[in-house]
Parts: sequence; structure tokens; C-alpha cells
Amino acid sequence: MSLDTEPREDVPAAYLGVERSLTGRRWIARPVSEPDIAAIARQQQISDSLARVLSGRGVEPGAAAQFLRPRLKDSFPDPSDFQDMDRAASLVWDALDAGRSLAVFADYDVDGATSSAQLRRWLRAVGHEAMLYVPDRVAEGYGPSAAAFDILHGQGAELVITLDCGATSQAPLEHAREIGLDVIVIDHHLMDGELPPTAALVNPNRPDDISGCGHLAAAGVTFVFLVALNREGRRRGRFDDRPEPDLMQWLDLAALGTICDVVSLTSINRALTAQGLKAMGRWHNPGLRQLALVAGIKEDTASTYHAGFLLGPRINAGGRVGRSDLGARLLATDDAEEAAGIAAELDALNTERRAIEAEVMEEALAQIERQGQDRAILVASGEGWHAGVIGVVAGRVKERYGKPVIIIGLDTGVSPVLGKGSGRSVAGVNLGGAISAARQAGLLISGGGHAMAGGLTVDAERIHELVAFLDERLAPELAAATDAMALRLDGLLTAAGVSPELAGSFQAAGPFGQGNSEPRFALADLRVSFAQRVGKDHVRFTLTDSGGATLQGISFRTADGPIGEALLAADERRWHVAGRVKLDQWNGRNRAQFQLEDMATAIR
Repeated sequence: MSLDTEPREDVPAAYLGVERSLTGRRWIARPVSEPDIAAIARQQQISDSLARVLSGRGVEPGAAAQFLRPRLKDSFPDPSDFQDMDRAASLVWDALDAGRSLAVFADYDVDGATSSAQLRRWLRAVGHEAMLYVPDRVAEGYGPSAAAFDILHGQGAELVITLDCGATSQAPLEHAREIGLDVIVIDHHLMDGELPPTAALVNPNRPDDISGCGHLAAAGVTFVFLVALNREGRRRGRFDDRPEPDLMQWLDLAALGTICDVVSLTSINRALTAQGLKAMGRWHNPGLRQLALVAGIKEDTASTYHAGFLLGPRINAGGRVGRSDLGARLLATDDAEEAAGIAAELDALNTERRAIEAEVMEEALAQIERQGQDRAILVASGEGWHAGVIGVVAGRVKERYGKPVIIIGLDTGVSPVLGKGSGRSVAGVNLGGAISAARQAGLLISGGGHAMAGGLTVDAERIHELVAFLDERLAPELAAATDAMALRLDGLLTAAGVSPELAGSFQAAGPFGQGNSEPRFALADLRVSFAQRVGKDHVRFTLTDSGGATLQGISFRTADGPIGEALLAADERRWHVAGRVKLDQWNGRNRAQFQLEDMATAIR
């Protein structure tokens, strides 16, 4: 047998020759079109570096203006293209006209909280105060249940609208029908099999939907629903003698849910997020304003970082380790005093959540290291692991190993022992679909999700069988996503060329997130001339090139790993480095800072 030593045409060359960096990754360049780069730079009057970023994301010259200035009207879908959307809007107005009592049933995460706050604020604007029900993550689990519908029915609810859940809740929805409770489902999770019995089911991922908007988060679907509600209200003449609700004021909620649910920030999601962050930065929502205060956000603008890393985790903390309805109540209230109290409580719960998460993370990593990482999916399970943090831990483990991950908490207080798991995936590997397939194969009690995330409940005795099933199913997808672990780079910069103006220009390619990652560049053949450990595990440094030009930067959470060791040595070795160029404010002045994410030996 002979070995094929010819380079494969379908595998991109290693950038700067880096086959394996200090983090174990291969560096590759994003494919670009040099003619497109020149055309984009000329037509949009932007730098070649920014034009290269756009080309690397598949933006052609004719689409560059829309990409740089995303507008809702350029990508907003027709609500009528969503199956059951018009019917759902009509049913809500029928209920309002008849004086029926409405209840909003929302998931306990940020996507559910922002969806519920949008709808409850719209209902309030047309004169109706809806009930709110958010299930307890531990006691009730995800989605509606027969018991929850019984409670709402007993409280007088006549029409329930579920948000970010319900699309796969066959048995609970059958129960709702039996007790005479009408239910509208607004969801975005993957579906299979028979549609559950509902008054209306709006989900761009239902099998017969033609909207082409399956990438929307529930918060985005809800915003489209509000547009449909306004349109139906106009048709009925309900705004002839009173103002029509101004939906633009709730774009901040739609953006927050979209960012925190880690859906692809492309097409309508990009426009929702870009315009929503502008609305968020005005901090008109009392709950968001108070949450920003406790989170230490002082800027008069908002970014995906603020939403995803400062606001989102605090809103989620209520559903993870506290009272599940806190986030939904915070975002819907107009009472500044109530908002301040809830924000303070969520901030305290977030501190508690971080401590619990760190403990589970440590145990999960130790388990995975013992198991090895030669499978297509990594699964860890442990007794008493809090259901509220396993999803966050799964995401962090996924980032470390570049593979799909499921973290399962075991409940030994029931017989048989049950495991509740949460998973996160990598680009190109449909974890939600695999979990749904495992449920159909009889390996799960329940489960589902979307391409990048999923949840499940499994008999603990069947975890090994489940892992084998998922490993076999996902192996071809992971193999096809050959660059899942690779670090994609947008090009090469020089230390002298990194300036505040360049760093600021890259923001035009935002908002950044899933599907539109922040630009990452390499710098070649540098020496670490200074390094210092700062904080708990960060490293601040200065890099110097062969011509004497210097670049200052920081590397987060790497002090105790190979990157930190290389930086802190500050010796004569030469390095290629990769990371992001950020605009940093210091003493009232703007400066460029390099946030280093990876390093590789510069072979000379």
C-alpha cells in the first residue's frame, strides 16, 4: 500500500505554514476574491483590509452596501409566508375583541424571556395585561406540560401563547385540547413527525413552512408575529381611533434574544441585531437599563459583547439557579423600582451560577480527559450536576475541543435514574437533528433542538447506547467539517499597520456572532519583548517585529496554558500570532489592542 503524498485540492493550505499551533489548531485563510476585494474597497471607500473581511464572508461587490448598512426593509420577510402566522394573528385579535383572557407561556432562557416581553408589551399597548407562566427548569423541565396547562386553565386563561417552546409538545397539547384550552405555538426548534394539535403553530422549522427563515431565534419569530398582529389590527380598523404600537421600540429585545440564542447573524438576523443594538444603546427599557448598571456597562452604546456576555448570562441566571420568571418579568416591567430589585437579584444569582458552573466544568473536563477525545461527540455525566449550568458548560467544553458536546446531570432521586442533558455543536454538525433521531430510535425519553444546540432526557442506563448512536451518526458530519477545529484568518497584518483607525473600521463588518465571526488576523515573525500576568489568568504583552515596530496586546484566560507559558518566557524565540484587533480606550484616548488567541513557532 502506498501513501498519497500529493496535497488534496479540497483542503486549504496551512496559513503561514502553521499545521499545529500551541492550541493544537491548523491555521487556514478564508477564501477570498482579489477582484472583489478591489471592487468593494473602491465602491464603498473602505480599506483593503475591511474589504478582505467582507469578501471572506462571501459578500460580493453588489451586496457590500447592504452588508455594511443592514436595514430591516431590505431583508424582512412577509409574515404571511410563515405557515399559520396570519391565522395566529387573527386568533389573538378575535380573543381580544371577545374579551378573553390571554396567557403567555415562555421558555426560561433569554430567547424565551425576550420573546415574552415583546408580546406582553404589545398586548399591554393594545389594552390587555396577559398572564405569564415560565416553567421551573429543575422541577418542570423544558416546555409546556399538562400540569402547567391545568394551572393556567384554573386561573382563567382562555388562550395560551407559547413562546420558544411547544412545537414538539404532543402530549401536553393534546391535554390542552381535552380540557378546552386553546393554544397558539410560536417556536423555532426543529420538528419531525406529526404536528401537535394547536389552534395555530408558527415555526419556520415546521416541515411545511415556506418562509425560508429557519435561522430565526424565537425572539425574531415573535417580532415578525408582532408585525402580523399590527397588520391584522389595521385591517380590522382597530387603530383608527388609537395609536398603533410602535414595534421599533422593542427591537432591543429581538436583538438580545437573537444574540443570546447563538443563531446565525445573517440576512434578517443581521438587520434585527444591527438595528436592535442601536435601540438597546438608548437604554429605554427599564429592565435593561438597571441590568446594565449592575453589570457595570457605562457606555451609551450597546454591542454583541454587552448582550451576549454581560446582559444575557444575568437574565439566564434566574432560569438556571433562581426563579425562572425573573428575566421575563424584568424585561416586561415599566416600574423602575421593580426593575432595580430584579436586576440586583439576577446579578447575585449570576455570581452563584458562576461558582456552580466552575465546579461542574472541572469535573466534566476531568471525565472527558479520562475518556479520551477520539469520538465525534464528547459526553460527560455526573450526579447532581445542576441542570441550570450544563448548557453553559457544554458550550465551554465545545470551544476547547472543537467537537459537539453533551453534558448530562443525573437525578438519582428517581427510579430509574434519569439524565437531563444539554448539548452544543460546531458549525456543520447538526446536533439537534441527531438528538431528534435518537428520540425516534427510542433511545431518549424526550429531546430535540436546532443545529447548534439541543436538550434531552435519557434513562441513565442507556447513556452508553446513546453515545454510540450519536457517535456513529455525527462522525461523517464532523469529518466533512474538516476545518471545524481550524482557525480561520482574514489575512496578514504588520505591527506598524495596526492602528486605532484600522481597529475602528472593522466594526463596520459587525454585528459579530454566529455566522459572522469577528475578524481575525495573523502577524508573522514577532518576538515577545514584554509580558506580565494580570488578573487571575490573563497575560498582557508587547510584541516586536524585526524592524523594531511594537504592538501591545492581551491574551485572556491563557496564563496557565501553553500560550501563557510562551508569552511569559519573553525570550528570543520568534512567533506567528493570531487574534483580533480591538479598539481600546485608555485615559480618554483611543488605541489599538491586539487580543491574542493563538501562537505558533515561526520556522525560519
